[in-house]
Amino acid sequence: MTKKILFCATVDYHFKAFHLPYFKWFKRMGWEVHVAASGQTKLPYVDEKFSIPIRRSPFHPQNLAVYRQLKDVIDTNQYDIVHCHTPVGGVLARLAARQARRHGTKVLYTAHGFHFCSGAPIKNWLLYYPVEKWLSAYTDCLITINEEDYTRAKGLQRQGGMTQKIHGIGVNTERFRPVSLEEQQRLREKHGFREDDFIMVYPAELNLNKNQKLLIEAAALLKEQIPSLRLVFAGEGAMEQTYRTLAEKLGASGNVRFYGFCRDIHELIQLADVSVASSIREGLGMNVLEGMAAEKPAIATDNRGHREIIRDGENGFLIKIGDSAAFARRIEQLYNQPELCRRLGQEGRKTALRFSEARTVEEMADIYSAYMEIKEKSV
Repeated sequence: MTKKILFCATVDYHFKAFHLPYFKWFKRMGWEVHVAASGQTKLPYVDEKFSIPIRRSPFHPQNLAVYRQLKDVIDTNQYDIVHCHTPVGGVLARLAARQARRHGTKVLYTAHGFHFCSGAPIKNWLLYYPVEKWLSAYTDCLITINEEDYTRAKGLQRQGGMTQKIHGIGVNTERFRPVSLEEQQRLREKHGFREDDFIMVYPAELNLNKNQKLLIEAAALLKEQIPSLRLVFAGEGAMEQTYRTLAEKLGASGNVRFYGFCRDIHELIQLADVSVASSIREGLGMNVLEGMAAEKPAIATDNRGHREIIRDGENGFLIKIGDSAAFARRIEQLYNQPELCRRLGQEGRKTALRFSEARTVEEMADIYSAYMEIKEKSV
């Protein structure tokens, strides 16, 4: 009988953005790949897709019906492995797989950044920590992507459960690669930028956690010193109008470009001068790694995810969360020192190669292979 794995997350685009290499690996191994998530995104390497309307809010009443749907899918298909991602998808799938675990199904959960972390609001600790502690009883392997979460996860996991740390979800270092000056200028023309623009790019959802407010404030502080400064937000979100209003209020609307959803993120990164990130909470910081892979110097807020990849002053700069003046000073420093930009970018590329897609697929293959063997022994 063909072995089967179910991947579960809140939204299906999560898989398109981050997990197709793992789907491909399982197909190479001769497994059936199933996916359960909300959305209608078409996914390659998938044998069956269950469009289940998982809600992001853990308190949404519809998630009770979602739990029942997931349980039916899991019990009916008798999966060898269930691999959960995202907070709500991870909770619902692990609960739904409880009965299946009694029959040998192995349940893995990748924490892309615990909501309870150093500096997180007390409400996050009161809500998410007890839930994760409880769910450890239904988790065979808890996978983390940064050192802080890994240390905390070892204290959460039940006896007999495993805790692993991997190098993120993998950067495609071929897609996100350095380009020549000629290619950079061609991309600028294609996307409507000038040759002499000083461009900073931040691909991220426009929300409170991504904290684009900090970058707008920094850009406003530099509008006189660097008139050619262009801060590019690639993404959509609930805070877009708020951020547009802030840019206008600070007189920086001419320096801030809301690009919207972009399918060619690698091109925006390649045409930029600097990669920036302002998030309050981050599991790792894929957008920073993608910028590093393209040899862009990185300036990012000091959080557990960014600390995992940035060594301050060596391959980028870390800035205290909320300090827009310090952020502006580092931007101005890079603007005035092109040689520093080049050096930080080259060091960043070396860092990104350690977090490459090829490496993380290999790490996950080792984890998956161990559970394939365990399943076979338990039958």
